[in-house]
Amino acid sequence: MSRPMWLVALIKRGFPGRFLAARATRAPILGRLVDGWLFAGDDLVYLPTDQSVREHAIRKVPVGRAVEAAPDVALPSQVVEHFIEAAGFHWIMNACLCRDASSCGDYPVDLGCLFLGDAAAGIDPHLGRRVTRDEALAHVRRCREAGLVHLVGRNKLDTLWMGVGAGDRLLTICNCCQCCCLWRMLPDVSEHISGHVTRMEGVSVEVSDRCVGCGTCADGVCFVGAIRLEDGRSTIGEACRGCGRCANVCPHGAIEISIENSQFVADTIARIAPLVDVT
Repeated sequence: MSRPMWLVALIKRGFPGRFLAARATRAPILGRLVDGWLFAGDDLVYLPTDQSVREHAIRKVPVGRAVEAAPDVALPSQVVEHFIEAAGFHWIMNACLCRDASSCGDYPVDLGCLFLGDAAAGIDPHLGRRVTRDEALAHVRRCREAGLVHLVGRNKLDTLWMGVGAGDRLLTICNCCQCCCLWRMLPDVSEHISGHVTRMEGVSVEVSDRCVGCGTCADGVCFVGAIRLEDGRSTIGEACRGCGRCANVCPHGAIEISIENSQFVADTIARIAPLVDVT
């Protein structure tokens, strides 16, 4: 059954403490327990922004010669649109829990998560509303236009806090900002848990020789703090989830998104589809 609203209010009040809770999961026994309780079966993929793919993506052909992406290159948002088209039930949250709990002043609080699959029918109606397929497509377009990044996949945590039951009938499409996202805790959480939230396969983010060390990309742009200045040059660490925000903001076009797999849309769909039945 759906959770009472007082419990949702309690979750929002405790939201700022997620970093402390995340660090506690580094204790081996506790980390395994939390992983099994809250994240078992999860697979969540951050999609690069369409903008970063259009403007910066490079296709690597078999001979190793890099060519600029064609104007009609496949876009990561097509993964989200595929599941919206396939789903028989669409539910939009009235507000993003993360931005609402953080009193976000930079991104729209009312652009909440989109949930697909019949388990979403169990969400408390005070939290959102069922929408049509066209309304769902329009919603994710507004999210992208606002600069939000899609996170898509199976997320047990959502089934638990909303009390909707089986995770294999609920697909989460989060629309994340870098300042408030729940997963800003990734650098603090145990490796077992952080491994459930990954970049799209085949995506790499690299700093080119055009970097002048201006620091724009390192100024609160990366939600996991994966990019920083070292010796007057930006460097990207292993924590990067390939969202492409840094490439979007670089004033010199010095950060490049590479997609080595031309079938990345189909492969990402094939990765997620067996986890959740949205039809």
